[in-house]
Amino acid sequence: MASTSSSCSSSRCVFVPSPSSKKGLHSFYPKSHPSASMGVLRSSSSSPFRPRKFSVISSASQTSSSEGASGEEKKERMKRVLSGVQPTGSIHLGNYFGAIQNYVKLQDEHEAFYCVVDLHAITAGGHSPKELEESTRKSAAIYLAAGVSPEKASVFVQSHVAAHSELCWLLNCVSPIGWLEKMIQFKEKARKQGEDVSVGLLDYPVLMAADILLYNADLVPVGEDQRQHLELTRDIAGRFNNLYGGNKWKKRGKNEKSPSGRFRGKDVLIVPEAFTPKSGGRVMSLTDGSAKMSKSNPAEGSRINVLDSPDVIAQKIKRCKTDAIEGMNYDDERPEAKNLLTMYELCTGMSREEVLNECASMRWGEFKPALTEVVVDHLKPIQEKYEEIMNEEGYLDSVLEQGAVRANEVAEKTCADVRDAMGFVHRKSRYM
Repeated sequence: MASTSSSCSSSRCVFVPSPSSKKGLHSFYPKSHPSASMGVLRSSSSSPFRPRKFSVISSASQTSSSEGASGEEKKERMKRVLSGVQPTGSIHLGNYFGAIQNYVKLQDEHEAFYCVVDLHAITAGGHSPKELEESTRKSAAIYLAAGVSPEKASVFVQSHVAAHSELCWLLNCVSPIGWLEKMIQFKEKARKQGEDVSVGLLDYPVLMAADILLYNADLVPVGEDQRQHLELTRDIAGRFNNLYGGNKWKKRGKNEKSPSGRFRGKDVLIVPEAFTPKSGGRVMSLTDGSAKMSKSNPAEGSRINVLDSPDVIAQKIKRCKTDAIEGMNYDDERPEAKNLLTMYELCTGMSREEVLNECASMRWGEFKPALTEVVVDHLKPIQEKYEEIMNEEGYLDSVLEQGAVRANEVAEKTCADVRDAMGFVHRKSRYM
């Protein structure tokens, strides 16, 4: 395993690859759709990192872990962001431009937690264990190759933080099943699968709620297709606080601190506010410009994966759906042209005006090779860095392990307060 150094304090433990052993892995090339991710922004304790749906934004800064201690100054915390992408299938341009590229931007000004949400990947049932393991590691490596730095962000696997599963069960016990049965995605898939539909498919919105509430999200950016699940998160948190928070929690230990260190009373869980981010460059399907690029589409030619070879990218773009109109423009009535121009815009960093100046007069026979070239050029440094990461023995595992340590420190505090409010006997934790 590559040599490492670590810096530990009362607030966090930091993993830093040794410069001699991790040559070249610190200058990652800066690099998905909001509906494919979720996240959490909140104030957090200062750390040596100085960093950063499921992404989440806090409305105000909070105090350090020493809050409430007599005689100590309150310290301003950095806002915190948590986000993740499912390791089902391959990460494609839609995931990359819609979420992962934002991870890189956020990590510089926030305390960042980026996870591979492997628990969500098995909700439909019948998954391949081998593929799950491989795609989980690939997804984490792509985060790093795209520009997420382990010196600025904690990168971890969702299942490595047991509090996600535990809080999901505790919230299950306060969530009416009628709420879950109303979820549109469940109803649609249940009609297709009948009695074979899994309990996981019914229950995964509660796991999503646990993911968000563990990190005390105040605002949660979501795509329209996930907005109903965010509203369910708000309902579940509100119901839990009504049942166990406020004076009911306070009476369990008046003037005493909870396991997390705050005084009992008020809300146990912070109820998040939802907002839909302004639409940016959204990459759509290559076979239908009006549908988003998706991992679940059985047609491999509908998407360009981040790890696709230049030949595969060229073949997919050559065969993608177009129209019979001369010239190129962003007209909404031409969804395929708009989608491919957007892809060109995102890969080159040009403005729309610059793209049109360069491409407006092109025919499809000219534009497709030009698009292929810019996509290949954009992905090349990411693919090269990905290979470096995967070939460096022990490096990825070390990054994931240390990321999980920090995530557990944060998540366990919330879960401990939930257990305390519900009446469970306090247990010691190595993370608190």
